[in-house]
Amino acid sequence: MDILEKAIAFENAKMSNMSTSDRVVAAREAKSLILAINEIYKETKDSNLMDIMKRLTAKKKKIEKRLHGRPTDTI
Repeated sequence: MDILEKAIAFENAKMSNMSTSDRVVAAREAKSLILAINEIYKETKDSNLMDIMKRLTAKKKKIEKRLHGRPTDTI
């Protein structure tokens, strides 16, 4: 389960002081990990895999929120 080790390492990695390109790379990596774990989950239906996917998705959303920034109010 090399994918699970990568997922746990990604989850525990610090995401502070990242450049924009680092955030893009991290979001893409999170997406690929989630999709890979999902393929395993489809076969095994292991609830631990679902928990890992949920945590990765939450971290990915935080990264993407920071990437997109706040919308500006322009009239």
